[in-house]
Amino acid sequence: MESYFDRTIQALGQETFDHLQRVRVILFGAGGVGGWCAEALVRTGVKHLTIVDFDVVNPSNINRQVVATRDNIGAPKVKELQKRLLAINPDAEITTINQRYSAQTAETFDFNSYDYVLDAIDSVKDKALLLYRASLSHATVFSSMGAGRKMDTTAVRVTAFKKVEGCPLARAVRHQLKALNLQLQTSNIQLPTSNFQLPTSNILCVWSPELSSASGTLAPVVMTFGSALANFVIRDIASQDAK
Repeated sequence: MESYFDRTIQALGQETFDHLQRVRVILFGAGGVGGWCAEALVRTGVKHLTIVDFDVVNPSNINRQVVATRDNIGAPKVKELQKRLLAINPDAEITTINQRYSAQTAETFDFNSYDYVLDAIDSVKDKALLLYRASLSHATVFSSMGAGRKMDTTAVRVTAFKKVEGCPLARAVRHQLKALNLQLQTSNIQLPTSNFQLPTSNILCVWSPELSSASGTLAPVVMTFGSALANFVIRDIASQDAK
């Protein structure tokens, strides 16, 4: 397989490429942003990827989701994405979890067994809970905010979550996180120190401040979001190897 990655090795160097092949990544969301993120990761050399999503392919997905075709409508997205990724790299270890990440399933995930947790969830409650719990682990967490109702790929930005402005999804997630923080004060979760604060505000995000009157979602925009989410992992590993 290594000959397939010659251009990647030329760009990143052998050490970083080898590092990419060792890391363990879990991705939540196999739709528009998540699907393109998964493909970018595997095409760049990530071999150990777990994908979590409960949804099936719908006709409305075809305009923007890498996994959706006319031939697989009704099929689980995670299984269709797994087939696509293994066709790209048969040596990859692609694990699929066909369920929703929620308060009912959160306890089944051990984020400390991964190097990276990637969030491409749409649901506000589930997204906030994921960021909340993942930030308590040793994994590095990256997140995508809303790509819907956006038209301009050049407006897409990358900043810490606390600097995201003008994004309705981010605003709603912040509100939900405040509620979770209040719950934390009376929970049985063991925190590292008595003055520990959740680092969710510093999680690196891809987002757009664009205020569009459009009500749909475009392929170029979700592709940009997904590629940026994957690139967080690649650049983080490259920066580690450069030290």
